Amino acid sequence: MGDGLLEVTVLDPRDVAGAEEGGADRLLVRSADGLSPEPTLVSAVCHETDLPVHVVLRLNDTWTTTGGELTRLAGLGEDYLGSGAVGLSFGFLDGDLEVDTEVCAYLSGLLPGVPWIFGRAVDDTLDPRRSWRRLLDLPGLEGVRSAGSPRGLEVGFDDLIETAADPLVARLLLPGGGLLAEHVPWFVRADVRQFHLGRQVRPGGSLKAYVDAGHVRSWRLLVDDALERAVRSAG
Repeated sequence: MGDGLLEVTVLDPRDVAGAEEGGADRLLVRSADGLSPEPTLVSAVCHETDLPVHVVLRLNDTWTTTGGELTRLAGLGEDYLGSGAVGLSFGFLDGDLEVDTEVCAYLSGLLPGVPWIFGRAVDDTLDPRRSWRRLLDLPGLEGVRSAGSPRGLEVGFDDLIETAADPLVARLLLPGGGLLAEHVPWFVRADVRQFHLGRQVRPGGSLKAYVDAGHVRSWRLLVDDALERAVRSAG
């Protein structure tokens, strides 16, 4: 059934210790406003950890991009990888609110062999089920971060669990965007094995607070326990 993967968002090198000590498996670096961070930040984070580091590629607060931005995004991606990152996170929609497979494949092709995660743009598509089918054929894709709704898992949980009934979706799904402890066992039963944590691992849920090892550890134990229970149930 495989081990659970915990991805933790870091905004500052001082977030790294808490994430690492608490049992995170991967770090996601972004700016405080959810956009691409400065390469110096990525370099500093990578210097602080041996965990795999992924970095957000996004230059504006929409899910669309332009030719000029694509060139800059590719350059940023190369900078991040040169600083020690091993993967990227990006995702774009076209004018019809469909997954822009052409742009995503183009960017992935400029950075061949680099694993990447499709971000929460999928939650803003008009037909998420159709969007998932389009995503499955993208090269290098290792996960899709989703809350099932632009308003987060509080609203989208039921739809996302239903979508995860497809084994191909479950393999890629990385629930994020308001994940709650009670969601985890249901996702594990659906064979989801990756989980994204953001504010949940910061005291008070504040982005001004650094990632706390105790908070991360509680999620580590929660995921591991849910996996052990699922294994016993299957046996």
